[in-house]
Amino acid sequence: MFASGRLLQPVWDYLLFHQLPLISSPLFPVLLAFSSYVFFSIPFAALDLLGERVPLFYRYKIQPDRRPTVGMMSRSFMTAAYNNIVFVLPTVLLTMFILPTPKLPDTAPTLYKVIIDGLAVLLLFDTQYYIWHFIHHKQPQLYRFMHATHHEYVAPFSWCTQLLSIPELMSVGLWSNQDPILLRCHPLTTWCVTVFSIWMSVEDHIGYDLPWTLNHLVPFGLLGGAPAHDMHHQRPSSNYAPFFCHWDRIFGTVLHVFLFQGILKLCNN
Repeated sequence: MFASGRLLQPVWDYLLFHQLPLISSPLFPVLLAFSSYVFFSIPFAALDLLGERVPLFYRYKIQPDRRPTVGMMSRSFMTAAYNNIVFVLPTVLLTMFILPTPKLPDTAPTLYKVIIDGLAVLLLFDTQYYIWHFIHHKQPQLYRFMHATHHEYVAPFSWCTQLLSIPELMSVGLWSNQDPILLRCHPLTTWCVTVFSIWMSVEDHIGYDLPWTLNHLVPFGLLGGAPAHDMHHQRPSSNYAPFFCHWDRIFGTVLHVFLFQGILKLCNN
């Protein structure tokens, strides 16, 4: 197996032999997703609380006149925790009695397969969410019922990544769970995509255009990152895609934060 290019086989063997009760539990994806959200959000929450005392980072704040308070952070976190405890966990427990627990494969995926399948999942989700997002911003009733909760704050911050209404959480969660199944992804690939997509989502909401974030590391401006999503919270008729920029460019809904700020300066002058 190792000679066939399955460099991840030792990792998968360790998980199967030492962590099987955990990884085979239907609750594992929920725990993985929520713990990733918490783990990735904490450093940026600390950065927001420190503010100007860390100028090395704070100079990259996109909206420096708007800082999240402890109350705003607490409310966002508690909303995410409440949604997961009251709605997500019971849904998973219910499916445990309806659907059989799938058997985990003995063989790990190749690293190439993880990357290609993971990219396919991200692109599919990006397309689904772009369409969903565009429609909900164009239909006032849908917006108020589904998406308005997420737009409570004009300046996003890490904890509000999962500040979602129950209907939005369940619809977006449906794609997140079904897309890897539809694309026949290995469980290890699914878990890697879960963690990576949550990192991208948190990074979109941090409110800082840090020079080492993914939108700067990935070439050709393929990712929108925090500048694009921050602009969406300021001007909700733009930048609908969650990760990539191609759909916004194709349909003319892309708006760059620095271009917008430049226009505002010209108007003020």
